[in-house]
Amino acid sequence: MLTFLNITTFKCVFISVNTYTADIVVVAMYFVLVLAVGFFAMWKANRGTVSGYFLAGRSMNWMMVGASLFVSNIGSEHFIGLAGSGAASGFAVGAWEFNAILLLQLLGWVFIPVYIHSGVYTMPEYLSKRFGGKRLKFFFASLTLLLYIFTKLSVDLYSGALFIQESLGWNLYVSIILLITMTALLTITGGLVAVIYTDTLQAFLIISGALCLMAISLVKVGGLEGLHTKYMNASPNVTAIELENNITYSNSCHVHPKPDSFKILRGPLDKDLPWPAFLLGQTPASIWYWCADQVIVQRVLAARNIAHAKGSTLMAGVLKVLPMFIIVIPGMISRVLFADELACISPEHCMQVCNSKAGCTNTAYPRLVMNIMPVGLRGLMMAMMLAALMSDLDSIFNSASTIFTLDIYKMVRHQASSKELMVVGRMFVVLIVAISIAWVPFVVEMQGGQMFLYIQEVSDYLTPPIAALFLLGVLWKRCNETGAFWGGIVGFLLGAVRLILAFVYREPDCDTTDDRPAFIKDVHFMYVAAVLFWVSGLVTVVVSLCTDPPSKEQIATTTLWGLRNRNQTENSKLPQLSGIDHVGGHKGRCVKCLEWFCGYNKCLEEPDSPFGDEDRNVTEMLKEPPKTKIILNLEKVLLICLYFFGFVHL
Repeated sequence: MLTFLNITTFKCVFISVNTYTADIVVVAMYFVLVLAVGFFAMWKANRGTVSGYFLAGRSMNWMMVGASLFVSNIGSEHFIGLAGSGAASGFAVGAWEFNAILLLQLLGWVFIPVYIHSGVYTMPEYLSKRFGGKRLKFFFASLTLLLYIFTKLSVDLYSGALFIQESLGWNLYVSIILLITMTALLTITGGLVAVIYTDTLQAFLIISGALCLMAISLVKVGGLEGLHTKYMNASPNVTAIELENNITYSNSCHVHPKPDSFKILRGPLDKDLPWPAFLLGQTPASIWYWCADQVIVQRVLAARNIAHAKGSTLMAGVLKVLPMFIIVIPGMISRVLFADELACISPEHCMQVCNSKAGCTNTAYPRLVMNIMPVGLRGLMMAMMLAALMSDLDSIFNSASTIFTLDIYKMVRHQASSKELMVVGRMFVVLIVAISIAWVPFVVEMQGGQMFLYIQEVSDYLTPPIAALFLLGVLWKRCNETGAFWGGIVGFLLGAVRLILAFVYREPDCDTTDDRPAFIKDVHFMYVAAVLFWVSGLVTVVVSLCTDPPSKEQIATTTLWGLRNRNQTENSKLPQLSGIDHVGGHKGRCVKCLEWFCGYNKCLEEPDSPFGDEDRNVTEMLKEPPKTKIILNLEKVLLICLYFFGFVHL
C-alpha cells in the first residue's frame, strides 16, 4: 500500500508538471472570455425586474435557447458519467440521449404552448393555476429542490472536481469550492440572461473540444471497426497487476466487456438497459426532466415567441445526437487504451487505482484527455470540461433560486418587493451549494461506480408520479386537484420507500455474495419507474372521477384543449405577477454601485409581467406564420425519423 501511495503521489506531481504553460494559458483565456461575455450580458440585460432576472425578459432567439438547452443538460456529469458507463457496458447508456430527441419535441409542441398560455414563471406555479390550492405547488417545489441537490448539484460538483483532481492533482473539496465560486459569481449577479449568453459560448467550446478528442482517439484505435474488435478484448492483465502490486486477488470483477456491448436496447433481464423497462418506465419518467423540469422549461420560456421556442427544441434535439459519438464512444476507447486501470479487478485494486471500491470507469474521460491530447488542445479540453460544469451549475443555481423564491418564499411573504425576492434568490444559492457538498461522499460509491446510472436510479424512484401528473394535467380536462394530489402522494411514498431500501440494502462489493432481497436485487429500477408511473396515473384518474370536476377557469388556460379555444381571450393581455411591491428612494453612491452590480436599479417602479417588458398578448406570443409553421413541422418529422433510426440501427 505504501509503495502504491508513493507511486500515486509521483503520478500526481508528474501530471501537474506536465500540464504545460500552454494548457494553463488556454484555460485562463477561456475564463477571461466567459467573464467578458457574462459581464456584457449583465450590462445589456434588464436585471432589475423579476421577469428580466428569472426569464431573461422573454427576448432570446431560438439558437441561443437551443444552445443553452443542450449545455444545461450536457454537464460535466455527462462527460464523466456517460463516458464511464460507456467504458463499463458499451452503447446502452446512449439510449437516454436518443430518447431526448423525441421528448424535446413533446415539450415544444405540447407543453410549452400551454405554459405560455397560462402565463407562468415556474412549474409549481403551473400546478397551482391548473389545479388550484397551494399544497400541490408546495409539494412539487420542495421535491424539485431535493432532486436538484441529490441528483444534479452534488453529482456535478463531484464529477467536475474529479476531472480537476485527475488532471491537476488537486484536493477534491478544494476543487469543488473553486468551481462553485467561479460559477456563482455570474449566476447570482447576471440572472438568466448571463446564463444563456455564456451557455451559447460554452456550447461551441464543448462541441469543438469533444469532436477533437473523438477524432484523435478513433485514429488511435483504428476507427469504429478497430474499436469493435479491441473493446471486446479490453480486459486487464490480471497476472501483471498482481505481480506489480505484490497482492494476490481471490476474485476478479469488472474484467470482461459484456457480449452485447454494441447494442442499445437489451434483453428484459439485462442489468443495464432492459428494453421493456426502458420503454414503459424510463421514457414516461423522462417526461418530468424534459417537459416539467424548471431547468429545461425556464430556458424555453425565455424564447421571444412560440416559433423560437419550437426552433430551440429542434436545435437541441439535433445536438442530442452528438453525445453518443463524442462522449460514449470515447469512453469505450478509454477502456481499450487503459484497461488495466478502468477495468480494475477487485475492490482492493479499485481503491488503489481511483480510491473507490465501486469501480474506476468514472475516470475514463479525464484519463483519455490527459494521455492522448497534445499540449494546447489538452488545455482546450480542460476548458471544455469546466465549461460543461459551469453551464450545468449556473442553470441549476438559477432555476433552484427561481422555484424557492417565487413558489415557496413568496407563499409566505405575499407582498415581498422585487428587490427582496432577488436578494432571497441569490442567498438561497449559497444554502443549496452547502447541502450539495455534504452529499458528495454518498455519490462516490453509488451504482457500481457508474455515476450516470446513479442519477437515473434516484430520479426514477421520485419523478414518475410527477410525469403522470403533468401529462394528465395538460391533456385531460377532468383531472382535478384532489386526484392529482393523492396520485402524486401515493407515487411519491412508494418511490421514497424503494429509494430508502436501495440505500439500506447497498449493492455489495463485486467479489462478495449478493444476499439482498430478490425485489431489490433482481428488479431493475426502470421497472420500478414503470410501476410508479402507471399506479400514480391510475390513482389520479380514479380519484378525479370520484370527486368534483375542476372549474372552467382552471382549465381555460392550462390545458391543451383550452389552448385550442384561445380565440375567446385573443385580445387579453398576459397576466402580471401579482403581489410585488416596487420601492425607490434616494440612495448613496456605494449603494447605487452595489445595486447596479446586482441589477436592482433598473425599472423597479414598473410592474412585472412573466412575459417580459413588451406589451404583448397571448395570441401574439403563440402566433406562427404559416410558412414558419410548415418548416418547423417538417423538421420535427425528420428529427423523429432520426430518433427511430438511432434505436433500430444501434
